[in-house]
Amino acid sequence: MEKNEFFAYHIVTRNKMSLGQIIHFDDHEYNSLYRFFFEKEIVNSKGEDFIQILQSHHSGEGLTLEKEDADVAMRYVGQTTRAIREVIVEMVRLKEHPEYPSRLSCLYAAKSYEDALKWKQLFESFNRKVLQIVKLSVRGNCFEGDGDLLPKEDGAPFSRKIEQAKEYWKGNVNNYLPELLINGEIEVVEIIDDYPI
Repeated sequence: MEKNEFFAYHIVTRNKMSLGQIIHFDDHEYNSLYRFFFEKEIVNSKGEDFIQILQSHHSGEGLTLEKEDADVAMRYVGQTTRAIREVIVEMVRLKEHPEYPSRLSCLYAAKSYEDALKWKQLFESFNRKVLQIVKLSVRGNCFEGDGDLLPKEDGAPFSRKIEQAKEYWKGNVNNYLPELLINGEIEVVEIIDDYPI
């Protein structure tokens, strides 16, 4: 597939970027979203995961959990529902739109500085520290989606989540929460905002 050249804006939240920094994303490079949802293990101080906690604390009279185990349970459920969402979204992408970048192997960006500011505000509302807003030069591919159309993090049947994923991959229509998935060769060409740590 032919690579496109374009500019994008990225919210930096983990490690500050530097001018001229090059990032490569292809189908074999996973992003932090992948690592968080698919590689992170959640255990209590005894090394028990949620399933082990359930098995050791379940009795015929119900389930009682101490605070630490209840926290492990809530974090596990939150991570698992998000991981399920991402697996479903990726399954639909591979089947119907394999030419688009994977949400698990891309850099998340915005088409405009104004859209980047919307993401900054959203991140800060979740107490996620924003370190920088950078301008990127991209030689690769992109997909503009609306994050509001992603499958919901709820107990809905997978068939409904698949339909929601299909809507997401139709592209950004309502512009509620525009997100740009980019891959290829990405270079930091300008550090627009650099916030104190």
